[in-house]
Amino acid sequence: MNLEIILNLPIQPHEVPVLRELVGWEGRQVDYPAVFERCNFWAGVRDEQSQQLIAFGYVAGMGLQHGYMEDILVHPEYQRKGLGQALVKRLLQEAEHVGLEIVTLTYDTKHMRIYRLCRRRLEETRLNHAGGADRTLLT
Repeated sequence: MNLEIILNLPIQPHEVPVLRELVGWEGRQVDYPAVFERCNFWAGVRDEQSQQLIAFGYVAGMGLQHGYMEDILVHPEYQRKGLGQALVKRLLQEAEHVGLEIVTLTYDTKHMRIYRLCRRRLEETRLNHAGGADRTLLT
């Protein structure tokens, strides 16, 4: 699996609602494209062959000190392969790059382990992050 996490990936308004429904959430079609217009940045991943959106997440806020990570979504067929962790890590790296000192995330307790692991890995690799990079490759 060779997938690329791309910041501000061009996404059609219907794609995130479809992914939301695939993971068992309400589609919330009315939220898109407004989310893209109002959030600080987002990241997405497409399947190499089908070009289907398979992962998505964003950070919203006023762009000052604090941001809110929202809608971390991974297509069910791609879950438990490290893609969600890589997506969260990339969003946190970008938050740091743009000067967000605090990123808040609300999550179901069944996902606590993944977010703690992401935070730990980010802290371990923070010094190696090439500032300004807009892509992360997951192999």
